[in-house]
Amino acid sequence: LSAATFGSSGAFGKSLIEAGWSPSAIVTARIGGAALVLLVPGLLALRGRWGLVRRNVSDVLTYGVVAVALCQLAYFNAVGRLSVAVALMIEYLGPVLVVGWVWARTGRAPGRLTVLGIALSVVGLVLVLDVASGLQLDPVGVLWGFVAAASVAAFFVISGRDHEDVLPPITLAAAGLVVGAVALGTLGLLGVLPWRTTSGPVHVAGTALPWWAPVLELALVAAAIAYVTGIEAARRLGSRLASFVGLTEVLFAVLFAWILLGEVPRSVQALGGLAILAGVVAVRLDDPAHEHPELDATDVPGVDVDRGPNPVEPHPC
Repeated sequence: LSAATFGSSGAFGKSLIEAGWSPSAIVTARIGGAALVLLVPGLLALRGRWGLVRRNVSDVLTYGVVAVALCQLAYFNAVGRLSVAVALMIEYLGPVLVVGWVWARTGRAPGRLTVLGIALSVVGLVLVLDVASGLQLDPVGVLWGFVAAASVAAFFVISGRDHEDVLPPITLAAAGLVVGAVALGTLGLLGVLPWRTTSGPVHVAGTALPWWAPVLELALVAAAIAYVTGIEAARRLGSRLASFVGLTEVLFAVLFAWILLGEVPRSVQALGGLAILAGVVAVRLDDPAHEHPELDATDVPGVDVDRGPNPVEPHPC
């Protein structure tokens, strides 16, 4: 669900860019709208446990600035220079960075099936990029894509943390979105980020829509729902497996771009999608109990781990 809702953002965001909106204005409207939607539910989910916010302030700030604001800003800047599919392919090299983070943190190399999953996923990304067709890539757009990839890795690492003092998913999402919205809004007011909006119609799937319709979709569906379900999924699956399952976002994005923008995928891109899914399966089949006995439950995919009375809290991102 998180991958599908996140995957809808590229098509609606690109339609706003083509209508004259700047990427920074789109991201700020998206993140700010989602923050307003989730603020009250996020506060209610705390049930008066205000100390949780204080103990998780570093995670909230990192999540809001890096995983929310920088990630979305980088992605929409990439979309402004590349096709939706290409921008998302580069962004979703993030799972490889997550595996690298776990490796650096534990000092142990990933298991063979995880390595196979990485290889299959990278091959799938190359196929969906369809580089053999002579595709011309804008270097600045590619750079923004890699910045988004690093931010995606941070999203899964922080979202996957699950210890006794962790914030409820909807609270972490709400707090992070508020921080992200404030950061983007401040940069916009200072003139650091270009700010352009239009009140004219926005064309999606051959239909002229009022400007607020795609903004509402981006805020409610592609942000509020996407972030909350993404955090919940990462805590249930672990950061590593969740990041690979999240690769299915690229398939949804290609589908939405096809339906809404007319960017028809090629057969080689479909083959790449199958390779990505095969990579997810390989990572899921890895046996963490033998390959990574030192990992805690936030890093072990799909396995119930008895953490004992003194769980080890992951290091800060």
